[in-house]
Amino acid sequence: MPLLLARASGLTLNCAKNKRAAPVALRIDVLTLFPRMFEGVFSESLLGKARDKKLVDVRVCDIRGFAQDKHHQADDRPYGGGPGMVLKPEPLLGALKAVSAGTPLRGPGCRTSARRPIVIYLSPQGRRLTQSLADELAKKKRLVLISGHYEGIDERILDWVDFEVSVGDVVLTGGEIPAMTLVDAVVRKVPGVVKETASLEWDSFAAGWEGRLDCPHYTRPAEWRGRSVPEILLGGNHRKIDAWRATASRTATNKKRPDLLQKSSTRRERANVKK
Repeated sequence: MPLLLARASGLTLNCAKNKRAAPVALRIDVLTLFPRMFEGVFSESLLGKARDKKLVDVRVCDIRGFAQDKHHQADDRPYGGGPGMVLKPEPLLGALKAVSAGTPLRGPGCRTSARRPIVIYLSPQGRRLTQSLADELAKKKRLVLISGHYEGIDERILDWVDFEVSVGDVVLTGGEIPAMTLVDAVVRKVPGVVKETASLEWDSFAAGWEGRLDCPHYTRPAEWRGRSVPEILLGGNHRKIDAWRATASRTATNKKRPDLLQKSSTRRERANVKK
């Protein structure tokens, strides 16, 4: 098994156990059949800067490198017939072993370990990816993401998976884009990745808005194609601006995601009960 699978745009695609590296807040290993899909995403913007600053260690592992036949076949026809192909368990297990997640959590040979990474399978059948889940995962030390493809993975591999995550009630070609989404949502919450940390408190779904949507934003010019910036934002009275933004957040949430208002109300009620 080669140590270096690919290198492009500063992204090392490597899942083998290499020399001891400097500790980082979070390491994420992505297991996939298509590692080159991640090159641009993991090398640009905040993700690329976070990797350059050694705040996070993001690696991409080619599952096909663990196939045991001369053709490197990582998928096969499903038992019972039917369309599509299914990712075989043995190559997936080989990749999991390479990232220190080779012990099952359930079934024969199961064993628990505090040092074992959290293993997540990107699947439309999983729990919905939310901001609260991303916040929770950002506090972990190591994550392993399995990107399925075709009809999915052999069901027996789920004994090695902590839980499944979905990006919505929709089926995509594979788990690569959902994996990118999860990595982006998690990494931006790692301390030091976002320069203006206060801005994280005022994202949509964040504590600043009590779980509501963010307020509308405007920039120069003040007049553009017959459309004006709200006058109150130009006046410099920050107390009035804060009040306007709070009202605008509620208005936007009521219009676009009224379900969030109910959740926000429920959270406040629970907080009052605890007091």
